[in-house]
Amino acid sequence: MREEGGMEHIVKAIEKMSTKHDEHIREYDPTNGKDNARRLTGLHETASIHDFSYGVANRGCSIRIPRQCEKDGYGYFEDRRPSSNCDPYAVTSIIIKSICQ
Repeated sequence: MREEGGMEHIVKAIEKMSTKHDEHIREYDPTNGKDNARRLTGLHETASIHDFSYGVANRGCSIRIPRQCEKDGYGYFEDRRPSSNCDPYAVTSIIIKSICQ
């Protein structure tokens, strides 16, 4: 992802994550998604909790790819769904499991 040609791997990873959106939402806050339901409304630069989306430089998506990464063709992506009180180990675990399976 962080080397030349990495954008292809970023998109593949995001597409794998898209198939497990509901599982991710349950892991992304300590109340199995109930807290995030109040935050992820689709308003105020958030994606709807019910829909998965990704895009370049779009802060209203579930997953954002920074503009510079698209320009360079490699880099990273930001999952904007985890709540501020999430368990970072649980979030990292489900992301890795989704991408590497």
